[in-house]
Amino acid sequence: MKQQNYILIMCDDLGYGDVGFNGNEIIHTPYLDRLSKEGAVFEHFYSGAPVCSPTRGTCLTGRHHYRFTVTTANAGSLPKEEITIPQMLKQQGYTTGHFGKWHLGTLSKTISDGRRGGSKNATLYSPPWEHYIDECFSTEVAVPLYNPMENQHFTSKYWLSEENYETKNLEGDDSKVIMDRAIPFIEKNVANNNPFLAIIWFHAPHEPVIASPEHRSLYSDYPEVMQHYFGCITAMDEQVGRLNSKIKALGIEENTCIWFCSDNGPEGEGISKNGRGAGSTKGLRGRKRSLFNGGINVPACIKWPAYVEPGSTYSFLASTLDFLPTFFAHNEIIMPDNRPIDGENLLEHFQGITSKRLKPIPLRFVGPSKSHMAGAPTFGLINDDYKILCNFNDDHPESMMFNTFTDRLEEFNIAETKRDVFEKYRDNLWEIAQSFEKSHNGADYNISDYKPKFDFISNNSIWNKIN
Repeated sequence: MKQQNYILIMCDDLGYGDVGFNGNEIIHTPYLDRLSKEGAVFEHFYSGAPVCSPTRGTCLTGRHHYRFTVTTANAGSLPKEEITIPQMLKQQGYTTGHFGKWHLGTLSKTISDGRRGGSKNATLYSPPWEHYIDECFSTEVAVPLYNPMENQHFTSKYWLSEENYETKNLEGDDSKVIMDRAIPFIEKNVANNNPFLAIIWFHAPHEPVIASPEHRSLYSDYPEVMQHYFGCITAMDEQVGRLNSKIKALGIEENTCIWFCSDNGPEGEGISKNGRGAGSTKGLRGRKRSLFNGGINVPACIKWPAYVEPGSTYSFLASTLDFLPTFFAHNEIIMPDNRPIDGENLLEHFQGITSKRLKPIPLRFVGPSKSHMAGAPTFGLINDDYKILCNFNDDHPESMMFNTFTDRLEEFNIAETKRDVFEKYRDNLWEIAQSFEKSHNGADYNISDYKPKFDFISNNSIWNKIN
């Protein structure tokens, strides 16, 4: 088979119920809906974490974020020792590009940027160009979704390379600003007959939530904060449509995979003046920062003519952990060592050969408080039968287990009625959790004097208490 092009699109804080293909009847997402009809919708697609930075790490490595200590947003940085999708695809002749939010380390050693950039945090320097990305248009953190260089919460630039950032043509809708760089990258590689990996990580609809007057006018019957939130999603949707049309016009539709998802569930609860809380989980319990489904069961679809039958709906379990093993399997790439990979190859799932997941999806997140986590415990595991949530100390005494497919709203805790099953899965989860610490301390890197930048226990470890 001819080498496939890969486009990984991810939104920031987009809720499961914020798109038309999952039933939203207010927010206009016609181009995402078309993309999903030309491919398939995932019903049970899980982000690697309920916040952004950790999920981004799982996308690139196929490994749980606690293995490399990007445990929450603005914490840690992606170690250079991690093997990534761009790294291995480059060995297959691919050109790689990243466009949008990076959030896996600082992008400058000298210039203050984002929350953490500059000389004071040079140890966190981990830009995309040090992870086998050939072309960049990357920010460390979120930016305003309209005129992104204005009214920033944190000074954040679009970096092109070390100490070199963009200063021109940065006005208007941020999703368009990003796509204005991604499309020329694709065009150039098609012209040069190069297979490519394009990672397009939109900022929308993360705060600061600002939509253009044009997009706000589509929702004039709604309060102003909703106009902004809904409008910026529609603006992003238009750019997905623009990309899909370009792929068709370039004649590469049949050998291009476009995979879309969100990095976690929607922000907040209760709509505030900055747009927080306007997103929809479609009734799923919890939101961003929670291991309940509202924080991790995210909207996702895929268009991949080589494998995916148009109009399909996938009910099998899938995760951002699965990008790497799926693309590696397609390219017959063998991992150069035996480090644990937490994701699973989905090629046979796409082809209908199997629907059973062989590897459970591990979960781990510690938020700033129990209320931020919607009362969820900090560890979890999902397989084809059950989802369990628990702590390995007495900080959250309630153990939880839900039927994976029949109780997506997580209304019926069956941990006590099926205690033997729960204990079996908790033992499995404890083994996985222990392996996280081994990975963190360098067991997977074959470097005798490896020292992690952060202590595992002090960085929200298994034994930490929650306020």
